[in-house]
Amino acid sequence: MKEPVIFAKQPAVVELEAGTYYWCSCGRSRNQPHCDGSHRGTGFVPVEFVIEEKKRFALCQCKHTQNAPFCDGAHQALSSG
Repeated sequence: MKEPVIFAKQPAVVELEAGTYYWCSCGRSRNQPHCDGSHRGTGFVPVEFVIEEKKRFALCQCKHTQNAPFCDGAHQALSSG
């Protein structure tokens, strides 16, 4: 599988209502950090996640987290190139 596009090297801090969401795993979505279908044909698929109650979250935008969709600080290890 190809490497995802690094959309940003910081998390998107968002307040989400209870519900089901789809996190962009490819980095191509124009609706970051959420999926807009731009992954079609790339081999990537969105990550479904469920929020139980309204709360603020830090969602990964570098696409290298090991705890998708949540930021785990992986962006700090990426080269600045």
